Amino acid sequence: LLLSNQLLKDLEEVKELLTNATRKRIRDVLMTEKHKLELEIKNQPAPKPKDVLEEEKSSLGGYTVKINNYGWDQSDKFIKIYISLNGVQKLPAENVQVNFTERSFDLLVKNLNGKNYTMTFNNLLKPISVEGSSRKIKTDTVLVMCRKKREEKWECLTQVEKESKEKEKAAYDTSDPSEGLMNLLKKMYAEGDDEMKRTINKAWVESREKQSKGDIPMDI
Repeated sequence: LLLSNQLLKDLEEVKELLTNATRKRIRDVLMTEKHKLELEIKNQPAPKPKDVLEEEKSSLGGYTVKINNYGWDQSDKFIKIYISLNGVQKLPAENVQVNFTERSFDLLVKNLNGKNYTMTFNNLLKPISVEGSSRKIKTDTVLVMCRKKREEKWECLTQVEKESKEKEKAAYDTSDPSEGLMNLLKKMYAEGDDEMKRTINKAWVESREKQSKGDIPMDI
C-alpha cells in the first residue's frame, strides 16, 4: 500500500512536468516514464481485505508456547509421541509442521487459539528414518510418528535419559552390597531433612558400636 502511494505521487509529478515541458526530447523521456509508472501501478497486487490481513498477522505473530508435556509409546517399527493440544484438528494441515533429522525432530503448531506451540527433541536414543517419519492430526492431539531405522525396543526416548538412568543405576548397582547401601544412605542423607539426617547418624553410630562388639560383620 505504501509503495502504491509512492508510485501515484511519482506519476502526478511526471504529468505536471509534462505540462511544462516544451522540448520534444524531454517530453519523450517524460512520456516513456509516464507509461512505465502507469504499467507498474496497474501490476500492483490488489489490497487484501482486512480480515485476511489480520489472520496472516496472527498466524505469524502471537505468543509462542514451549510444549513440555507428552506421552509416548512404541511398536516394532515406530516411536509414537502424543502431544495434547485442544482444538488442533480445526487448524489447516499446513499449520502443523514437523521437521525430522536422523536423531531429532521439531514440531511447530501455528496460530492455535492465537498462540504458536513448539516442541524440540534432540539426541534421540537411536537413529530414525526421515522419509518414513510423519505426523498425524487427531482430535485434540498431534501424533508424531518416528520410523525406527532398526526394529528394536527403545528403553527411553533420548540419549540424555539413558545416561541419567545409567548414572542412577550405577550408584546402587555394585558388586559389593555394602557399597550399594552406602551410596543409598549418602543420597538419602544429602537429600533428607534434619530429621532424616539425625536418623541416619543414629543408625550409623549404632552400627559402628555393634561392629566393634562383633555383633555384625558387615560395615555399613
